[in-house]
Amino acid sequence: MQQRPDLALYPEQGLKVEQYRAGRARPDGSLAPKGSFAGKSEWADPAHVLLVVEVTSHDADTDRRDRNEKRDGHAAAGIPVYLLIDRERHSLTVYSEPADGRYGNDPAFAYGEMIEIPAPVGITLDTEALKEFAT
Repeated sequence: MQQRPDLALYPEQGLKVEQYRAGRARPDGSLAPKGSFAGKSEWADPAHVLLVVEVTSHDADTDRRDRNEKRDGHAAAGIPVYLLIDRERHSLTVYSEPADGRYGNDPAFAYGEMIEIPAPVGITLDTEALKEFAT
């Protein structure tokens, strides 16, 4: 947030993501310009969202849900960046360049690396602290 004070991270903001399950998704975090969700309902249009963050769950459904269905739903909604923090694999994947319901770019990084989050976010993310949470 220090690199982009114009943005805010909104935890668990409901988004209308038509290609995901019942057309609704609640990502762990949504990065958008400050005030983007002021006065909005529980389920907001994702038009202003620049990035969504998902942290994988520790359950049998995480592969299908977090690594596939949510990723594809967010791409179909045109959300520019999907950041997946994968607790099982101790990695982060930065999905970007959505087109035709898929992300065209998806580099993965190990915990501890410095990661460039592409435009329109345009920040560098230090993931060193994630090593503390790896089990």
